Amino acid sequence: MSAIKQWEQSSTKVFWGEIAPAEHLVQIYENDAVMIDSLEGFVTSGFDSGDSVVIIATDEHLQALHVRLKVQGYNLEQLINDSQYVPLNAIDTLSKFMRVGWPDEKLFMKTVTEVILKARGDKARKIRAFGEMVAILWEQGYSGATVQLENLWNKFSEKEEFCLFCAYPKSGFTQDPHTSMQHICSTHTKVIDGLRRSKTEVFYKDSTYTKA
Repeated sequence: MSAIKQWEQSSTKVFWGEIAPAEHLVQIYENDAVMIDSLEGFVTSGFDSGDSVVIIATDEHLQALHVRLKVQGYNLEQLINDSQYVPLNAIDTLSKFMRVGWPDEKLFMKTVTEVILKARGDKARKIRAFGEMVAILWEQGYSGATVQLENLWNKFSEKEEFCLFCAYPKSGFTQDPHTSMQHICSTHTKVIDGLRRSKTEVFYKDSTYTKA
């Protein structure tokens, strides 16, 4: 019998800068405020470290994030112009590679490669990316396509080293929640606590996924 994995605690800066740079992480969050807190720490620590940040999210969550970033004094227009910040609409991005309810691997690789190359730029910056495309597919009932998309991200990360942060609302797990949440978590390397709110700390534990 395997030991039950315990939550560990880290400062936001140390977690995103030293623990998670090449990880595929997931947060199954209780409410939007928890997720936006995590996302804010993810983005701001990236900017402060000189990383490029890609955010593929709903318009609602992009707007909420931008309000917080502007309050902190970040010049989003300049960051976008420099391709250090690449905000993308999740539904629009999905449409570039989804075909008949299933992610087309070639189109996915093409789409993601273009985004990562843009963010990396000629300065060869480190990349951290956040995505809600999987959560949208899951909410729409495309469970198989969701897992396939997570697997494609894992395949892509074998060629490109970067931090990938995914997030799902807990409310989307309506059928056999415990088993389905375990299934999603197993496609990731680490799980971030989705209950506690904190902009300065991250509570996390290892998942069951290991890269080949």
